[in-house]
Amino acid sequence: MDGEVTVSLIVNGEAAQIRVRPQKTLLDAIRLDLALTGTKKCCDTGDCGACTILLDRVPVASCLILAVEADCHEVTTIEGLNGLEGGPLLQRSFATSGAIQCGYCTPGMLLSAWSLLHERKSPTEADVRQALAGNLCRCTGYLRIVDAVISAAAALAGEDE
Repeated sequence: MDGEVTVSLIVNGEAAQIRVRPQKTLLDAIRLDLALTGTKKCCDTGDCGACTILLDRVPVASCLILAVEADCHEVTTIEGLNGLEGGPLLQRSFATSGAIQCGYCTPGMLLSAWSLLHERKSPTEADVRQALAGNLCRCTGYLRIVDAVISAAAALAGEDE
């Protein structure tokens, strides 16, 4: 199409090229062009965290980033979390702790939590709450989510020993 540009990415460990209009958000490119629908579209203002992905392993609101800005960068969506060290354990911790209810916020929560655990091996409850502050949940009240992250951190620390 006229006016489109090619964007080259590493998505969940795989090279990808997509053609997008310059004004297309990374969120829409992920969902529509790459057919990765685990990343949720909700507020479109960066306030809810449902669209959180990892851009070069840093959690970001993909609704606030243009797809062209991600050119030559690494994108990890919830579909790629299993491929990251500690990702499967973190997902199991969420499931066993009852941290998942409707599931809409879960992908963003998991990716934000993974980033925290990647940076800090033994986070405090305050660390977890700070790391997840940009991810809103209407169902759980956060207690089980925080517990799941703390539990995953403890399990990951046990694996390192």
